[in-house]
Amino acid sequence: MSLDERTRARDRGRRDAIGVGVALLNRLARSRTIDRFGLRKQTERVVFEATKTGFRTAGALSRSFSAASKLSKPSRLPAARGSGRFDLTPTEDQQMVVEVVKEFAAEVLRPAASAADTACTTDPKVLASSAELGLSLIEVPEELGGIVTERSAMTGVLVAEAMAHGDMGQAVASLAPAAVSTAISLWGDETQQATYLPAFTGSSVPAAALAILEPRPLFDPFDLRTTAVGGRLNGVKSLVPRGAEAELFVIAAQLEDQGPALFLVESDHPGVTIEAEPSMGLRAASLSRVILENVPAVQLGTLDDYADCVRLSRLGWCALALGTAKAVLDYVTPYVNERTAFGEPISHRQSVAFMVANIGIELESMRLVTYRAGSRAEQGLPFAREVALARRLCTDKGMQIGTDGVQLLGGHGFVKEHPVERWYRDLRAIGVMEGAVLV
Repeated sequence: MSLDERTRARDRGRRDAIGVGVALLNRLARSRTIDRFGLRKQTERVVFEATKTGFRTAGALSRSFSAASKLSKPSRLPAARGSGRFDLTPTEDQQMVVEVVKEFAAEVLRPAASAADTACTTDPKVLASSAELGLSLIEVPEELGGIVTERSAMTGVLVAEAMAHGDMGQAVASLAPAAVSTAISLWGDETQQATYLPAFTGSSVPAAALAILEPRPLFDPFDLRTTAVGGRLNGVKSLVPRGAEAELFVIAAQLEDQGPALFLVESDHPGVTIEAEPSMGLRAASLSRVILENVPAVQLGTLDDYADCVRLSRLGWCALALGTAKAVLDYVTPYVNERTAFGEPISHRQSVAFMVANIGIELESMRLVTYRAGSRAEQGLPFAREVALARRLCTDKGMQIGTDGVQLLGGHGFVKEHPVERWYRDLRAIGVMEGAVLV
């Protein structure tokens, strides 16, 4: 391709990006949800601003991270204020956010899920649309360009659940940059926050990924083979979402003579190699293997922060399990009521009815322990035990729900005409994955 052809292609890409952003905002402006919550005027203002500034802000095809201004100290969100009662009901603000995300998942993610799974990648237009929802702002302090004034882990849980109800693979791809912005907001120092967070709060959110998992059996996130010696990383990270396009990584590595910690790595450093890593499930997340050979990096947070990172990531995977398990339940319930055998719906058979009922029961138990862990994390309370319980339950029961969903459809559960086989494959990732998402 000649230079002129590449230039024209680049300009078309910029125009397409602008069109996608404005189109999504206009779609949101037409949404009944914003009327329900009284957001019509605010949304129309956002549409106007995006149309006015689109050509100025959508042209960053590559970027150099640098601090535009200096902070005197890192900005940290305070813990959310608890009510003193055992009440896991979402707040009005959380309900508003979830309604918008649910609509996006139903109208954008669900229709594109099969094609994304086949292509092993999420459509760039879908990613651009998800970025416009502000997913990377959920944990960024308001003073740094975010949208919150206190810790909002529970909001992250609700958003991940709603996204996964549309499609878990695309949800992981869409939420991957938010994991990095959340990590920098929670544990970055003033220089790291000033350098990287402005990119995540702007209109062109960079592809980024949190990489913890390594390609070996019985992986333990607290016993890493990736090493950090003299500010240089060496090792291999596995199943990293959107690794081939990521501009920034948060990498887990063993700090010499100390323990595991997090490190910031820009992808254009020499020594960073990306390989495709096709998987059984989460195919739409474009999972990759990241190979690090003497790569310069800076530490993010402390050793204690790393433990919290692992727990908050596992909490995010529990939330993804909730959304996909609910999708299974919502699909098999009408199916067994409409599918007939021997002159009656198969739901009239006790074995079928009990299997569907068990899916509903286990889903509610998964939701209860996950929400409790998220609520404690949000309030700054100890939550290690609650996350461990949630992970164990969501891993075991999530896989069982996926299996039962396929079983209830019989032969239809084995073919790609029905989405249950994809949900079965995705749910098996809950007990395998580490990192990638963060709430």
